[in-house]
Amino acid sequence: MSVVQTRRRELAVVSPGESEPGRRLDIQGLRGVAVIAVLLFHAKIPGFSGGFVGVDVFFVISGYLISGILLRELRSTGTIRLSSFYARRIRRILPAAATVIVATVVLTALLLPVSRWSDAASDAVASSLYWVNWSLADRSVDYLAQDAAASPLQHYWSLAIEEQYYLLWPALLLAVTWAVRIAARSAPLHPRRRLAAVQLAPLAAALGVLLLSLAWSVHTTAATPGAAYFLTTTRVWEVAVGATLALLPARARRLPRPAAVLVGWVGLAAVVFAVLAYSSSLAYPGMLALVPTLGAAAMILAGSTAGPAGPAALLSLRPLTWAGDLSYSLYLWHWPLLVVATALFEGLSPAVGLAVVMLAVAPAWLSWRYVERPAQVSRSLANSKVRTFKVGILVTLVALLAGLLLHVSLFPEVPPPPYSPALVRPGQTAAGGPTRELWGAEVLAVDPGAGDPTDDVTFFTPSVQSAYQDNPSVYAQGCHLDKFKDEAKLCEYRYGRGSLRVAIAGDSHAAQWVPALRLAARDRGWILDSYTKSSCPVVNGDVLDQQGRPYASCTRWNRNLRQALAERKPDLLLVSSFGYSMAAAGSGRGTSANAAERYAKAQRAAYRGIARAGIPVVVIRDTPHVGLDIPECVARHRGELTRCAVDRAVALRKNGTSGSAVAGLSRVWMVDLTPQICPAPRCAPIIGRVLVYRDAHHLTATYARTLSGFLVSDLERIPGLGLR
Repeated sequence: MSVVQTRRRELAVVSPGESEPGRRLDIQGLRGVAVIAVLLFHAKIPGFSGGFVGVDVFFVISGYLISGILLRELRSTGTIRLSSFYARRIRRILPAAATVIVATVVLTALLLPVSRWSDAASDAVASSLYWVNWSLADRSVDYLAQDAAASPLQHYWSLAIEEQYYLLWPALLLAVTWAVRIAARSAPLHPRRRLAAVQLAPLAAALGVLLLSLAWSVHTTAATPGAAYFLTTTRVWEVAVGATLALLPARARRLPRPAAVLVGWVGLAAVVFAVLAYSSSLAYPGMLALVPTLGAAAMILAGSTAGPAGPAALLSLRPLTWAGDLSYSLYLWHWPLLVVATALFEGLSPAVGLAVVMLAVAPAWLSWRYVERPAQVSRSLANSKVRTFKVGILVTLVALLAGLLLHVSLFPEVPPPPYSPALVRPGQTAAGGPTRELWGAEVLAVDPGAGDPTDDVTFFTPSVQSAYQDNPSVYAQGCHLDKFKDEAKLCEYRYGRGSLRVAIAGDSHAAQWVPALRLAARDRGWILDSYTKSSCPVVNGDVLDQQGRPYASCTRWNRNLRQALAERKPDLLLVSSFGYSMAAAGSGRGTSANAAERYAKAQRAAYRGIARAGIPVVVIRDTPHVGLDIPECVARHRGELTRCAVDRAVALRKNGTSGSAVAGLSRVWMVDLTPQICPAPRCAPIIGRVLVYRDAHHLTATYARTLSGFLVSDLERIPGLGLR
């Protein structure tokens, strides 16, 4: 066998998509460009803010190569042997993917804090089943998960989409062809037209998938951009672009050389533009994904037709084709190594990121040489589909088992503290009965110095692995709205026969007070109404979302809230919120100048209107923003907890609700529980054996409950409120 033939055979076994043996070094180089862009983006190298579009390029390549192979088989044999196709996918994808899942689980157990284990274990299971993209989509619209650290298996989302495509596309292609073939036999058509109809059926199927998915992608990206990034339904059109290109009639793919040269370079320019100009702040994919997707398709279309004058000569250079050879293994290995490095160094500079992705070449090459490639070229597996399926099941079970073992390795939970209906007030031990053990902020009622940070706490609750789920009841009950709903949805808690109605309204920083208020309502016989919505404070005006656009559903929710309050007429409204930016009048956009003043003005306008409607308003000052993932820090520094303490002056710089929002307003007051949340010059992560924060700025529900007595005492001290 010649050197050229050997080289061509090696190129035929690259992944994740199939390859055309000996023909398209430019496609292999395009893979290299795509994986390099992704690596540099993940390493946070300046200038590559849009490197994530490398995944879009991979999708196009996979759609093109897979569909071309399926079409050739369909035309030569009249059918597609699905079992043979799936066997090839198993050999190509599963061994390497399972190896990295198992390795990532081991790295997680050895190097990541236990607070990360639960998500990593769940993602290992979901990645093994190629369903992780749907899990990540759910998590992306979960406000509670937005501050969570990245999963070391998050990058399997794109692999999951491709595998779902591989599972369904051949069957759809075959079904459409058979259906058209049966219909054409009974139609009064000339044999040549009948044949043309059958041959065009796959192209029609690809175009149908492309158009439907693209339309859905545009819609979903505008409505729920976080979820749209991961969903199969919003991404499969990109694979269909490659499939459509492969299924075009041959004459439609043969461009004149001058046109091919132009198309090829324009395609490369489009991909490079997206890599350099896009950023993760954009709502993506949607229409924006057309630029890199069509750019990749243009380069494939131009191909070798353009000759030395086209980009194929550049893409066929050995460094790029070598990166293309390793692209699958590089993609699999680089991300978990980056996540681990970020955790170990408590951040990642571009220099360290670049070093990590360069070091990732070593395990990637070993994986390619001893796992990926042997599985692909094994005669034993190639000659036996049964043996291949057994291997696929085995490696999948091993990866699943690794994820399950990590999950069961989590430390046992410390039971939450018992709470009596009575409230612990400042200066009391336990009201209304025998003295009981005090937890959390309750200890400050008898020992104000108990909030000083200490290095070691024998045990505490909630545990670091469950802290992220220690949330107010409004989340589980479905009455904390996400960012896309605008109804003033109510959670009502009624205790005893009391008639005093207290309402709480605002964003998640208002919702975190529900556990404390429920305990107070149970003790005092109140009726408690809760109206909360993610990232939406009680204001008059347009809050800006994370993309700097007017948060329209929040504006509508505020209108609906005012109507609901007017109808139910609570005796007291409590509000609290994080800090936000407001749209400048008439611009639809915000500016940094006077941002705090504009926000306070919008709050004052809302509070004034509610108070004039006869509803007293009490603003709970926002919780200190420690800016540190407390559960993860505590997990990492279990014997040095003072390393997780944050200066109170720093923590108070970012809290959203300030006194300027209520100063001088009639029937509007403020209460401040900062002394019970951060009673010392440095905010302690644990007080009274209770973890204070579930992330960087939300209280755990357990700690919030221990603040109930202090909150009631502060409310009762407000003259004229009449709560005594």
